[in-house]
Amino acid sequence: MKRREFNFRLASITGFGVGIASGLMPISVLANWPTAAFDTETTEDAANALFGESGMIETDAITFKAPDIAENGRVVPVNINVGLNNIEEIALMVPENPAPLVSTFVMSNQSNVAVGTRIKMGKTSPLVAVVKADGKVYTASSKEIKVTIGGCGG
Repeated sequence: MKRREFNFRLASITGFGVGIASGLMPISVLANWPTAAFDTETTEDAANALFGESGMIETDAITFKAPDIAENGRVVPVNINVGLNNIEEIALMVPENPAPLVSTFVMSNQSNVAVGTRIKMGKTSPLVAVVKADGKVYTASSKEIKVTIGGCGG
């Protein structure tokens, strides 16, 4: 490690620590983690933990872009486009994972949002997106993404 890189990392870590200690970054902001939702075993339970027990509405306004075959289940690129108004939150789930909730995105009343991420998939499964928009909860499922064993494509 070069001296300049070391000094930069040291300054970053020190600044972060000073920010927390001085109250500039409250611990409560850093600890806003939906533990109950991540500890569930089904997509329905995760959605209920995040958004309450309101009925979910199936919609075509949520679309996915993901590979048909994921040769490495540890890093699966996923893009989600949501063509709804006043989007508050997006949750992405993989029903066949031990903990189906893989990510959440909090928006500030956005419209027509596109988000991209890389997720971990344990086995072949569709994706499920649950979106809170205009005070309602919408959902959509993707095609099934095949996760190969050993990354050999089949």
